Amino acid sequence: MTIALMWEAKAVEGRGEELLTWARARRLDPEPSRRETFAAPGERVLVITWWDGEDDLAAELPELPAPEPGVAARPVHRWRFRQV
Repeated sequence: MTIALMWEAKAVEGRGEELLTWARARRLDPEPSRRETFAAPGERVLVITWWDGEDDLAAELPELPAPEPGVAARPVHRWRFRQV
């Protein structure tokens, strides 16, 4: 079974590249089996991580934190999905 964690943040206007660089530099321990980072209009950044062997949406898994104050325009959104 696989759990996918989605982390999405919107940068303060003009700070999208900074947010993208920050998100790409964050390391998780342990590392996920797969990780992808996306950018979208509106200075939004999305990071999806895949974790193998988990079958519990409430499983303890490392997640990206919220960026430092002043970078994000709103609280980070997080979602968890179970492979079906």
